[in-house]
Amino acid sequence: MSKMIEVFVPDIGDFDEVEVIEVLVSEGDTISVEDSLVTVESDKATMEIPSSHAGVVAKVKVNIGDKVSEGSLVILLDADSAAAEPAAAQEPEPETKPEPAAAKAAAPAKKTPVAKASPTINIDHDNFKKAHASPAVRKFARELGVDLTRVSGTGNHERILKENVQEFVKHALREPAGGGASLGVEPMPEVDFSQWGNVETRKLSKINILTGKFMHRNWVNVPHVTQFDEADITELEAFRKKSNIDYADKGIKVTMLSFIMKAVVMGLKEFPRFNSSLDVSGEALIQKNYYHIGIAVATPDGLVVPVIRDVDQKSLSDLATELREVSIKARDKKLKPSEMQGGCFTISSLGGIGGTSFTPIINAPEVAILGVSRSKMQPVWNGSDFEPRLMCPLSLSYDHRVIDGAEGAAFSSYLSKLLSDVRYLLM
Repeated sequence: MSKMIEVFVPDIGDFDEVEVIEVLVSEGDTISVEDSLVTVESDKATMEIPSSHAGVVAKVKVNIGDKVSEGSLVILLDADSAAAEPAAAQEPEPETKPEPAAAKAAAPAKKTPVAKASPTINIDHDNFKKAHASPAVRKFARELGVDLTRVSGTGNHERILKENVQEFVKHALREPAGGGASLGVEPMPEVDFSQWGNVETRKLSKINILTGKFMHRNWVNVPHVTQFDEADITELEAFRKKSNIDYADKGIKVTMLSFIMKAVVMGLKEFPRFNSSLDVSGEALIQKNYYHIGIAVATPDGLVVPVIRDVDQKSLSDLATELREVSIKARDKKLKPSEMQGGCFTISSLGGIGGTSFTPIINAPEVAILGVSRSKMQPVWNGSDFEPRLMCPLSLSYDHRVIDGAEGAAFSSYLSKLLSDVRYLLM
């Protein structure tokens, strides 16, 4: 007689109840320990519930929309089924022989060794188990020797789909031998820092980890050039302050960022290549005819980039209101994935913190990003005298595969011109 095991929701932290938003297994599925069973969501986070045992799913006891908490029954598992044996046997396979599996499934020709063309065989097994993917996709990735921690998901809640794994392998095969994201660089050595004194290990937030991987990928794969400039915003700042007095009874406070967004959109219209993306082949541009601007927002858990849509169709007061709303949602962890997708161009403003300039990393597949530093009064020569002017430092990073130096400098100068005279922005 089969041995049935009940699998419950483990300790999930300070959540009394969370909602099931995805059921990741079906009756008859063979699963291993730590395979994800369901995805749950609170008002603060989305997480997957792993299996505590291996076996064949006999009965799924939850549905999408159910509320669960620690101790709730998730599935009944047939642990004695012979069908469970292959799952246990497959787990160590990527450690012992991923290379032949990758070559068999993905190599376009026998003479093209996947181990050289693809960075997929050095799998981070601890994080592999935590990747946002179904058991079937995990199995598929193991067979190809693909490290799921390096695959971007396009499914619901950024879930990794089978086609995402396939596209990752295709992209890896297009990279030259020893090249690609890894560049043939040896990994950083593991250092025992405690040998020199007392240390403390602190886990990075999920946002920190994902942002780090995303930014590293962009920095390695996109040839960055950064153009530095300054905009004289003396009159613009005076107009902004007067506008806020006029809007005070409506509770609207227009920040300098609203004006910069308007200037950027005018720049994208004047220089359309800045509003494009390279296609996957790298041999054609996808020109966008909409103007969605991403705004980098710092939160306690890390950096997020909500996207303000159709900036060209909104007034300064509309933008001010929407910026305030998305900033609050970002810090309260209430942004939806759809609210952070589809951007054409990103603005990263450190004006409220300080600094004179910086080199922002492009938010690929966008081709440019604008960094804004703190404005300060400077003496500026007007032809006969020095006069105090409020100068705003701008740092424009762009993808040199799409934009050359002359166009980068022209775009930056155009922004400076727009911000120097508020009348240009109101045209």
